[in-house]
Amino acid sequence: MLAAVIPTITPLYAALAALILVFLTFRVIGLRRGKKVAFGDGGVPELVHAIRAHGNFVEYVPFALLLILLVELTGGARGTVHGLGAALIAARLFHLWGVLPVNGPFFGRALGIVLTLLVILGAAARLLMHYI
Repeated sequence: MLAAVIPTITPLYAALAALILVFLTFRVIGLRRGKKVAFGDGGVPELVHAIRAHGNFVEYVPFALLLILLVELTGGARGTVHGLGAALIAARLFHLWGVLPVNGPFFGRALGIVLTLLVILGAAARLLMHYI
């Protein structure tokens, strides 16, 4: 019989990610209201960037968090789980810094996506090693 394993680290990073998601959501809502755009981006560059920042977040972060959770549930070291979670949150903050302003620093966006992909690859590698 398997002992119940209750994750104690991943929920912290899921909560932090949720706060970023709420921020991104309110940013899109605020821009839509301010620019009077009900659907789509209305061709408003600020809104285009806000919508893509939100979309990019929801495309990558849930899967990354799932992988981090699985690392934790399969006995990953606390430091590993914290490292993956902290790197994910840092990555997403760098990404925001690079994409939210219309002319934001490209290296913020690039660093954000590279770090996000490294978290996904690192977690996937750790999970594969668990089964080898």
